Amino acid sequence: MMTIDPCRTFRKLARNNALANTRLLGACARLQPGEFEAPRTSFFPSIKATLNHILIVDWFYVDALEGGTLGLSAFDKEEPFATIGTLHKAQSAVDQRLVSVCDTLTADRLASDVTVHRGTQLQIERCDDLLMHLLHHQTHHRGQVHAMLAGTSVKPPQLDEFITANFRDRVDVMQALGWSEAYLRH
Repeated sequence: MMTIDPCRTFRKLARNNALANTRLLGACARLQPGEFEAPRTSFFPSIKATLNHILIVDWFYVDALEGGTLGLSAFDKEEPFATIGTLHKAQSAVDQRLVSVCDTLTADRLASDVTVHRGTQLQIERCDDLLMHLLHHQTHHRGQVHAMLAGTSVKPPQLDEFITANFRDRVDVMQALGWSEAYLRH
């Protein structure tokens, strides 16, 4: 009888998230001077603002998933990173934290409550719902950056093929992360 591991999907999505962020931020690192912070039409006014928003929200929710109390102080600085290099390093660190959270999931943990510190209010969410929200948020805003890149000197990178086995065009990002295909299938 085949068994289904409900945590496997979240492990794969966390890895996909890290892969897509690495690929997108790598593309942004090739922007010409001024393009990173240039005004653009989107929900946030620039690539820089959008990528900083993604990072801040990751800090907020990953901390909650880890049982922390960072809360709204994650939002103290609207754009904590002025350069793509420093932002990429911080995003990679929180991406690895999310992978670690997902690697330690159990079915019971997925169904457990997570406390999200929202200033004067404590919001209680199911772990699986909070993970889906966070991963959806990432995808949503990465898509906006992808669209903004179309108006720059850098071709928008492939972002949606990483979760399937042995996708040939991910060798570069897999090497950058130090991952193997076996690790990605975990």
